[in-house]
Amino acid sequence: MNRKIGFAIALAVALIAPFVGYPVFLMKLLCFGLLACAFNLLIGYTGLLSFGHAAFFGAAGYFTGYALTTLGLPTEIGILVGVLVAALIGLVMGWLAIRRQGIYFTMITLALVQMVYFGMLRAPFTHGEDGLQGIPRGKLLGMIDLANDTTMYYFVLAIAIAGFALIVRIIHSPFGQVLTAIKENEPRAISLGYDVHRYKLTAFVLSAALAGLAGSTKAVVLGFETLTDVHWSMSGLVVLMTLVGGMGTLVGPILGAFIIIALENKLGDLGNFIARSTGIEWFSTLGESVGMVTGLIFIVCVLLFRRGIVGEIGAAIAAAARRKRAA
Repeated sequence: MNRKIGFAIALAVALIAPFVGYPVFLMKLLCFGLLACAFNLLIGYTGLLSFGHAAFFGAAGYFTGYALTTLGLPTEIGILVGVLVAALIGLVMGWLAIRRQGIYFTMITLALVQMVYFGMLRAPFTHGEDGLQGIPRGKLLGMIDLANDTTMYYFVLAIAIAGFALIVRIIHSPFGQVLTAIKENEPRAISLGYDVHRYKLTAFVLSAALAGLAGSTKAVVLGFETLTDVHWSMSGLVVLMTLVGGMGTLVGPILGAFIIIALENKLGDLGNFIARSTGIEWFSTLGESVGMVTGLIFIVCVLLFRRGIVGEIGAAIAAAARRKRAA
């Protein structure tokens, strides 16, 4: 019941958010929140650490942009094209990687994401280092003009909610329970007769498709796509988001994404405010030190908040409940 109340409050806040904050920034938060949730489906519930999500995120954005700018497809079809491309890349990448475990699996995905990066760099339709510009938002179902930021926000919110609902459904399904069993004790899952490789590959493709949905939506929101989204460092960023928020929790990756993206966009403003308040000019340079600040946050989380913010809060609540029952 408490979880349902929390989701209802979060939904109410999301519905009024564009009238309080900057809609484009809020849409960017939603896209990265969905990306982090997609990654969490793989690492938090299947136990696979992938550095390949930048490939799904960036490639989907490029193909959606190409579909909308060059092919002139409707917005919803263009997004679907990006999702299908991400799922296809995920199928190929997963088929090659899941036969290995641990660090070997991770390094294979890292090598493959670099291959995708150089493919996008050389492909003529991506325009190389200049990026793909002028991606139109178009009209939803040919009727609803998405050029208006508020209208576009609610479209992105609907996509993010649908993606999150799908992830929740997967986690609580029998398929999701098998994934959890594989994460906790893979040899035992094999002994019970489960085709572990098939389950891993399915989870990998689902995660890739959801990451592609996030990337396609972001490209439509911002109107451009660059190589930054397909570089392996984007995969590192989504790992950071998930660890900060809480790996293996439902809302942790969303919170982590919001924190990291907000820092990247608002750290300079915060530094200027602190500099004016304290008279220490050094704080005004914080906007140029985003990497240092996010690295510091990562170190603090690893040392003090091993479960992430949401994980630690959940553990504290559970401990308090146990003490109350014992009393």
